[in-house]
Amino acid sequence: MSLPAEFHEIAKRVNNWGRWGGADERGTLNLITDAVVREAAATVRTGRRIPLALPLKQGGVQSGFIPGRIDPLHTMVQINQEMFGPGTVATSDDTVTMGLQAATHWDALTHVSHSGRIYNGRPADTITAHAGAEFSSIAAVGHLVSRGVLLDVARARGVDRLAGDHAVTPEDLAAAEEFGGVRVRAGDIVLVRTGQVQVVLAGDRHGYGYPSPGLSVRTPEWFHARDVAAVANDTLTFEIFPPEIEDLWLPVHALHLVEMGMLQGQNWDLEALSTACAEEGRYAFLLTAAPEPFAGATGSPVAPVAVL
Repeated sequence: MSLPAEFHEIAKRVNNWGRWGGADERGTLNLITDAVVREAAATVRTGRRIPLALPLKQGGVQSGFIPGRIDPLHTMVQINQEMFGPGTVATSDDTVTMGLQAATHWDALTHVSHSGRIYNGRPADTITAHAGAEFSSIAAVGHLVSRGVLLDVARARGVDRLAGDHAVTPEDLAAAEEFGGVRVRAGDIVLVRTGQVQVVLAGDRHGYGYPSPGLSVRTPEWFHARDVAAVANDTLTFEIFPPEIEDLWLPVHALHLVEMGMLQGQNWDLEALSTACAEEGRYAFLLTAAPEPFAGATGSPVAPVAVL
């Protein structure tokens, strides 16, 4: 089944192919200039640090709903081993087997393709079993520091958590801007809070992913108009799930990653940040969120920190 005309019309309006040259692999991260980072650093007032990552552990957010994504399997391979003889310094080592999108993570631009293409018009078959993603792997991100903006859609709507069938609209995003007294600007990393992560924090792994509130197919144009560098939220699927348009699965993924070249993050724990921003009466902060630079990978875990 081909993608509907509605999708292709939006794709044309948000497309960034060639905007930063035909060789570009970083997409909207190019919007994070030195000036943007200096302005981001200037938002720090108290030095209060809020971690935004869920624990990497067995029994995490991956319940088998998405095939192949496994929670970390942690194994000790060496415990207090005196490598150089009795009485010498002892070491302990461990190893982990996991899906790179197991818990709090970034999707690389190559995580999704459509119509045989990935970001910047490259062929989707440049992703291979042996080498992974030849272009725009997560390693292409490098450093990632910018101004973060929390759009607390749930709090702005006066609820603790959005309903499972709520599609976050451009109107919701604008209302959250007004609620927070902040204006999203070029180079920002936007964090959209729905409150859905509360479900998995309460132990309901299966109820977390389905049904789930998330971003509407109408929102990519809103982010494009504001030249947002990256977007993350507190859900498993990022966008509304099941989809708002029948049989149009993961359209927001395709618009963000393929057409716009914009990173998107999932399973971010925004609960403590929501409380902190409400307490301090401000919703912009310095955000550090560099992924692990796995060569050829289409995603990576991240341990983001907001600094107020």
